[in-house]
Amino acid sequence: MSGGERLYRCEDPAVWRGVYAKYWAVVEAKAAGKQKSSGRLLELEKWYQEELPAAILTRTERSLTHSELVKLMEWKTTRGKFRPRLKQLIGSNDDEAVLRCTKKAFALLPSVLAAGAPGEAAFMADEAVESIAELRPVRYTAKHYSLFLEKILRKTHRLNEADSQQDWTPHKVELCLWACAVANQIQPSLLEAFPLSYNTEAQEEETGGAPSKRRKTK
Repeated sequence: MSGGERLYRCEDPAVWRGVYAKYWAVVEAKAAGKQKSSGRLLELEKWYQEELPAAILTRTERSLTHSELVKLMEWKTTRGKFRPRLKQLIGSNDDEAVLRCTKKAFALLPSVLAAGAPGEAAFMADEAVESIAELRPVRYTAKHYSLFLEKILRKTHRLNEADSQQDWTPHKVELCLWACAVANQIQPSLLEAFPLSYNTEAQEEETGGAPSKRRKTK
């Protein structure tokens, strides 16, 4: 079972808070990686998590500019799987089309972008989706995103029920799953202080079925 999946099954909000507190340490560790694009990750991550949401909220109609859309794709491919063709395709759109289409998207689906509605939506990172066994393999469709968001919303609700601070959002849950999965791949020691136990009864309720039986080890 992957680190991300163990966290998803975990019902202890203290563990989730511990992982969330390590989020930027995981980003920095990934940014220090060997890939050429890794060095840009920390800058792009701060832009996406802090600057872009603030910029969107200042606009009368929520939207993205062409340069923001290009930068958003650079962030996505630097943070996750590198797909250079996607950036080229995004860049081929003209400024007016980007503005018109993103205004329409925000009007119809306010949660289309997690940066624009962190309290309502989660970014569909591969690492976060793959942390949920029922959603593997990842499919890049609206239906699969709806299933993913449903799971994340349910987990958010459960954490807020168990946590006195009640400040969990879908976006925070998604960030934790990403951090746990990535740390497990590149630097497991970052999260070694947080034992990832999980509640089988809660997992049975989550999946709608009985928990799988484990073989006894001698």
